[in-house]
Amino acid sequence: MNNYQTDPSSSTAERISLSWVEKKGFAHWGLALLWLLLMFLLSQIIVAVVAVVYLLVTGEATTVQELLSAVNSRLDVLFLGNSAGQILCFALATLLITRLHTASESKRSFLRMTWTSHTPRYMLLAIPLILVIQPTIMFLGYLNSFLPVPDIMAEMQQNQYQMFEDFLRQDGVLLLGLFHIALVPAFAEEILFRGYIFRAFEKSKGVIGGLIFSSLIFALFHLQLTNILPLATLGAVMGLLTWVSGSIWPAVVAHFINNGSAVVVGSYMPDTAFADLTPETLPSLWMLGLSIILTAVLVRIILYNSNYQLKE
Repeated sequence: MNNYQTDPSSSTAERISLSWVEKKGFAHWGLALLWLLLMFLLSQIIVAVVAVVYLLVTGEATTVQELLSAVNSRLDVLFLGNSAGQILCFALATLLITRLHTASESKRSFLRMTWTSHTPRYMLLAIPLILVIQPTIMFLGYLNSFLPVPDIMAEMQQNQYQMFEDFLRQDGVLLLGLFHIALVPAFAEEILFRGYIFRAFEKSKGVIGGLIFSSLIFALFHLQLTNILPLATLGAVMGLLTWVSGSIWPAVVAHFINNGSAVVVGSYMPDTAFADLTPETLPSLWMLGLSIILTAVLVRIILYNSNYQLKE
């Protein structure tokens, strides 16, 4: 229950300042989870619709059989549909639902889509941070491989990896890969997860709770249980960047560098990029140790330079 319902002595100004979610007695995090489920379903529908419309308009498929065959084989069309779904659902539609969580606060402020004189500093710090943590992320992926995962989930992730590999092994797809796999997710997913989901859980569970839950949800959303540890860790890093900077833009940079570097390596060294994680393919122990130390140093620098959230 919120104060609007339980405290008859509250002032008119306080009542008016409550958001729609609070006036209705809903939990911010509950609405966020419902919205996330809806966005997942709608984005998948958009992927299918965009793919079918594109194939029909271009004349590449005229029958149902041809459509089914083309949708399964034309990876560029699937990536086009996926980017459209992320832009329309994860980014634009989330901007609309955010209004239900805000009162006097603007949507841009709620989502931390703000820019201050300190923002470029954190954006620059995000680049080395996301690069030096990569050996640690790989090691976490290796540890994750020992966790039991349902066969259907393991097969689903393997199909995802195979789709990325098939796409990046094609000639002349580097720029398309950077756009569909790095640029669009960097903006759309950060608006959804570090902007909306993190903020909604923060209002209900506090900053630490928001950081933990948003990171886990980010990992689970990708439907990659065999990769949940590295994904959750990356989500936590990008959440930390968002919190201490008061802006999602450093996390956008970190997300782009993480995905973009994978696209570049996958395009020029696919055998290395898509090799199974084994003790032989993992970074050496000294690289892992150096990665952990440098990551800790950079996190310490970021916290030291953090804005008012950590100093009050």
